[in-house]
Amino acid sequence: MASRLRTAVLAAAATAALVTGILVNVGISEAATSQPCDIYANGGTPCVAAHSTTRALYGSYNGSLYQVRRASDNATTNIGVLSAGGYANAAAQDSFCAGTSCVITIIYDQSGRGNHLTQAPPGGFNGPAAGGYDNLANATSAPVYVSGHKAYGVFVAPGTGYRNNNTNGVATGDQPEGMYAIFDGTHYNGGCCFDYGNAERNSRDNGNGTMEAIYFGNIKVWGYGTGNGPWIMADLENGLFSGVNAGYNANDPSIGNRFVTAIVKGEPNHWAIRGGNSQTGALSTFYNGARPNVSGYNPMKKEGAIILGIGGDNSNGSAGTFYEGVMTSGYPSDATENSVQANIVAAAYTPGPTGGTTLTPGQSISLRATTACCTTRYISHSAATVTTQVVSSSSSATAKSNASWVVRTGLANSSCYSFESRDTPGSYLRHQNFQLYLHANNNSSLFANDATFCSGAGQNGQGNSFYSQNYQTKYIRHYNNNVYIASNGGSNAWDATGTWADDVSWVVTGAWTP
Repeated sequence: MASRLRTAVLAAAATAALVTGILVNVGISEAATSQPCDIYANGGTPCVAAHSTTRALYGSYNGSLYQVRRASDNATTNIGVLSAGGYANAAAQDSFCAGTSCVITIIYDQSGRGNHLTQAPPGGFNGPAAGGYDNLANATSAPVYVSGHKAYGVFVAPGTGYRNNNTNGVATGDQPEGMYAIFDGTHYNGGCCFDYGNAERNSRDNGNGTMEAIYFGNIKVWGYGTGNGPWIMADLENGLFSGVNAGYNANDPSIGNRFVTAIVKGEPNHWAIRGGNSQTGALSTFYNGARPNVSGYNPMKKEGAIILGIGGDNSNGSAGTFYEGVMTSGYPSDATENSVQANIVAAAYTPGPTGGTTLTPGQSISLRATTACCTTRYISHSAATVTTQVVSSSSSATAKSNASWVVRTGLANSSCYSFESRDTPGSYLRHQNFQLYLHANNNSSLFANDATFCSGAGQNGQGNSFYSQNYQTKYIRHYNNNVYIASNGGSNAWDATGTWADDVSWVVTGAWTP
């Protein structure tokens, strides 16, 4: 699994930020429109948690959606809505995070119950000795449009997770509840476990039936449906269930939509999985029946914590993107959920711009520095050593070839990229101890993550910047002609804040050796 960057000191800072941020901008005004939680309330199953970084989930909500922290000075700010019942003020985030990187520190609960999501603490899967708190999501990694308004989702790379173990009003025991979430249907993996929903309050595996959460991904260890996945399933602890049986259930289909509405709901000895395309059409019911025919799930023993991007015991090898989701008190009717789906479709989610030059797997490129000192330098290699080198039309064929790379679909994340050497097939740019090298792919999970980089607009307004799949606040940077993954400020010399935005911005050109 990805290494941890967070410490108890950062955890304490996050807690302090939560204390100061809980009551910030949570006002109510007259309803602008009927939103998902208004629909659930009208159906007799009110929201007890409502999380979104893209829009208000109540027509009257005019408070903060989430908080971001920037790397340059560790300052934080809350991102609210443009108007009551409206959309995220993405421009405020863009202004605050300009020229640096930001992470999402708090996802506020819009229900008024204070069920906010913050950095997940250590759990049974990874206790304090194994690395501590989970990573926080890069705030700009999942751009999206909602009704034409720019917003950002929560991009969960392996090692990232959010949690609240001290909730108010969330179902416990065998109490009925419902939940939905909107996910990116193209961003998933076979790690455990990309969940949103009800989990254990001590971040441990407390046995069968102590969870009830939505799972999205294509792991087949505990359960699966038809095709190759991904599937919407229920994480009920010690089992991902696609129906009444442990393992395979034929009625749970693979999901291929860009935006997915995923629903799980449960009541005494009865539960259901529903899903649909968040951009069009109605919901389908994939399962509706008795609890799994495995001991321990009837009655349920739900504990009422809330998780996002992780399993109940903090298993954090998962990947996915979350845009919005709620949890309810009571078992919602299909009719209520159908009305919520209509609201989601009307919200008109569409992919947002990633910025910079669009990369296409299979194309050959070179990457030129944009810092004033170094605009003739390109990322290059000599054997395993990666540096920046001056390359021009008069350079040798070897120098040109060493500075040429083939874009590949990310080895650890299909939404991102890996860079294969043009002259050393099978070898890729990867970071090790935060420095970049050219190493042969050994097909390990660690290598795949170390060799995967996600692209966005250049931090200085030029070209592209590339952050590490498993260290989302660290970007490919040149420093004294060597190449690292670097944060904007930190303990390493290459994390220096001076010229950081320039040093992590790269112009994508045609390859010197096509």
